[in-house]
Formats: sequence, structure tokens, C-alpha cells
Amino acid sequence: MNYENLQIEKSNFVAKVFIHRPKKLNALNRETIQEIHEAFKSLKVDDDIKVIILSGKGEKAFVAGADISEFADYTVEEGKDLAAKGQELVFDYLANFPKPIVAAVNGFALGGGLELAMSAHFRIASDNAKLGLPETSLGVIPGYGGTQRLPQLIGKGRAMEMIMTAGMISAQQALSYGLVNHVVAQEDLLPLAEKLANKIMNNSMVAIKAAIKAVNDNYVDGVNGFKTEINAFGEAFGTDDFKEGTEAFLNKRKANF
Repeated sequence: MNYENLQIEKSNFVAKVFIHRPKKLNALNRETIQEIHEAFKSLKVDDDIKVIILSGKGEKAFVAGADISEFADYTVEEGKDLAAKGQELVFDYLANFPKPIVAAVNGFALGGGLELAMSAHFRIASDNAKLGLPETSLGVIPGYGGTQRLPQLIGKGRAMEMIMTAGMISAQQALSYGLVNHVVAQEDLLPLAEKLANKIMNNSMVAIKAAIKAVNDNYVDGVNGFKTEINAFGEAFGTDDFKEGTEAFLNKRKANF
């Protein structure tokens, strides 16, 4: 499939998905939201892809926010629909994706851009990255999960400060908050993402899929994440990957998953 606002590269079981709207600093509009959904829907069933790296094209922006020009005249109902559809198609979809997603934040990650990065399973950043949720400066609040995921990642107090001040934080501050896991120079960002992807792929993708669900269930109201973990742990004993992993360990060889 050809995409207007995405570029996708595939090699060695890794897909790199780049948001590519250079004239808009990769800002999200409805078309881009739909394309991200379609791309990840395709990657979900692609047996040649095990890990996805999500980034922005260029050196200035991961995603500089939502495309304000598209929704400036929306009604209340249209605003609710924008948030609901966006969360369903992309932000919740990525957060619960069964394959690991690493966000490589290569510049501005603001508003919907930071929310997109937070939907990935973890984040790394270039040293020029700036992260923030500026929505309150526009008279609105984060609508793509920002008020929920940011406190989960950095704590309520820090999240409240970032949302209320509408300010940006540096990559180093994001690292100290635990919002990103690593900060490197711009030229080292994608190589680090690929290195992490390769380390992930050394392990059982079956087990990783189960672990993603178990971790996520801790944050779902009415769901007992511990029970999810217990069930998934037990079910792992019936998989070929468990047999291979334990046999490899006992025989002092590398597992071949």
C-alpha cells in the first residue's frame, strides 16, 4: 500500500515507520491517523516483522502535534469524535499492539506527538528532542490519552505540571522523569533503536506478546493484572518457545526461537 504521509522501511524482521509531513513538522491530521492505523494493521499480520520502530522523518520533529488547522472550527460533538476515533484507531491500538513498538523521538514531540510516543511500548530520544503537552495553551486538553498515560509514566505531580504549564521539557529532563529510556545524539538514535530491536528479537516473541498484555492489564479498570500474569505464565509452559528456551539453557546454547 502506498501512503501519503508515511514512509515504511523493512529489513531483518524490523519495520521502521516514519511520519512524513515535512511542511507540517509531521503534525497529525485525520488522514495520517488513518494511515498509521492501516500500516500497523498490516504489520500486525506480517510474519516477517517482529519489532516496529516508530519515528519522524527528518531531524526537526517526531510529531510536532495535531494539525490545528483541521479542527479549529469543530463543534463539541466533532471534538469528541476526533478524540474517540483517534484513540481507537491509533493510540490505544498501538498501546495494546502484540508486537514491540519502540518510539525513536527525533525532535519535537508535542501534543498528539507526545501522546503517540507514549502509546509505544517504550521511548528513546535524540538529545535535541523537546517533549510537551501544550493543549491548555489552546484552550483544550490532551485528547489522545495524554492525561492518562503521562501520569502513569512520570507520576501525577509532574504530569499535572507539564499539562498545566503547557511547557516543553528537554530530552535530558524526560530521561530523568523516566519518560524516555535513553538519550543519544541524533545520528545515533536509529542505530540504538535497531540495536534494541535486535536484543528484543533474541527472545521469545510469544512470551513478549504475553508480557505486553500482562503489563497493560495492570492499568485497565476491573482487570486483575496479577491474574493475567499467572495465567500467561502457566500457558507459557505449553508453548514450543518454552521447550526451546529451557532446553537451550540446560544445554548451554543459544535459543532458536
